[in-house]
Amino acid sequence: MSLVAIVGRPNVGKSTLFNRLVGTRKAIVDETAGVTRDRHYGKCEWNGREFSVVDTGGWTTNSDDIFENAIRSQVLIAIEESDAVLFMVEAGTGITDYDAQIADVLRRSKKPVILCVNKVDTGEKQYDAYQFYSLGLGEVWSVSAANGSGTGDLLDEVLRVLPDDTTANKDEHPELPHIAIVGRPNVGKSSLANALLGEDRNIVTPLAGTTRDSISSYYNKFGHEFMLVDTAGMRRKTKVKEDLEFYSVLRSIRAIENSDVCILMIDSNLGMEAQDMSIFNLILKNRKGCVLVANKWDLFEKDKDSVKKYTDGLKARIAPFDDVPIIFASVLKMQRIQDVLNAAETVAANYSQKIPTSKLNEVLLPEIENYPPPAWKGKYIKIKYVTQLPTKFPAFVFFANLPQYVKDPYKRFLENQIRKHFNFTGCPIQIYIRQK
Repeated sequence: MSLVAIVGRPNVGKSTLFNRLVGTRKAIVDETAGVTRDRHYGKCEWNGREFSVVDTGGWTTNSDDIFENAIRSQVLIAIEESDAVLFMVEAGTGITDYDAQIADVLRRSKKPVILCVNKVDTGEKQYDAYQFYSLGLGEVWSVSAANGSGTGDLLDEVLRVLPDDTTANKDEHPELPHIAIVGRPNVGKSSLANALLGEDRNIVTPLAGTTRDSISSYYNKFGHEFMLVDTAGMRRKTKVKEDLEFYSVLRSIRAIENSDVCILMIDSNLGMEAQDMSIFNLILKNRKGCVLVANKWDLFEKDKDSVKKYTDGLKARIAPFDDVPIIFASVLKMQRIQDVLNAAETVAANYSQKIPTSKLNEVLLPEIENYPPPAWKGKYIKIKYVTQLPTKFPAFVFFANLPQYVKDPYKRFLENQIRKHFNFTGCPIQIYIRQK
């Protein structure tokens, strides 16, 4: 899936446009400049195509603010990693020094750039937009992120410059499950890949961020056959001061989107930290299978109940989706490497399994009859039929007379019943209720 970065100086409306494209109010919007510091990721769907969007902080220079250098470096990373850049400027203020600096960076990046002039709310302001042709970045697209005018034409242009999904990802083994190893920098992702492959395919050092690219390898040993992707922690030596975690998540997005199952590695001595949770949530959002590996278990101070306590703590942290295999491994000591492989293969099989409709109805309808959906305002809800959708991920549709009154708690009940009768360990399940 393609990645589009929104860049520009502070307070031109980047977060407003981001919220409009992804359809939620994820990014904080305020009249004060420099509100966005954390990165925001989302998906935009337009004309049947999906692409990822990343919102960046405002580009400034010569500021005493300690965040400005970090924000600037992250903007440069976002430009480097993206397939296209949405460069936002503002009609009312005209071309500022910051706009000229960003335009200079973008011209040298050789990336497709869409120049978007925001806050063109009226016909008169359209004349203010023409001055931006002097930046030398091609066609100017006038929009109003606040009310949405012009965004349709802008999105058409975005789709035009993005690489075609079918040609962008040529897969040598499309029929095989794709397993990605993801996690924070320096948790042992490359060491695990090397251990599984039995060769030093990836460079391993004690320094965080050694792996720069996502490296894909064909695996065919011990009766297992799949594509293995080691993801990055990843920066060039010349950019040692860049924000590692941002780079890590940006590359993880791509690896996760192109995989079927993700092996999420954590450092058992540090536990499930906020960065691990953000990657776990990315896996869920993309509806991929998951195996959790607590690496460096040989260094963990253990007692007789360590495994149970640690497992319970992890499941509480990742709830409500806690039906995930958890493996305690030490890649360095080669402990339980085979268990990781077996768990990933099992989850891949669960992820692709299709349950016959007759079997689903035979098992689930009696459960629904014993515990029907609660009545809503005196109206009784009846579910008469269930079938699995032909999607790549596990998704089920239940047909009811009043689907709008089936709430989330009952959907969780339905999901639990599916998990109780069929093995979907490690796989997020989507539940849809439709009019019968």
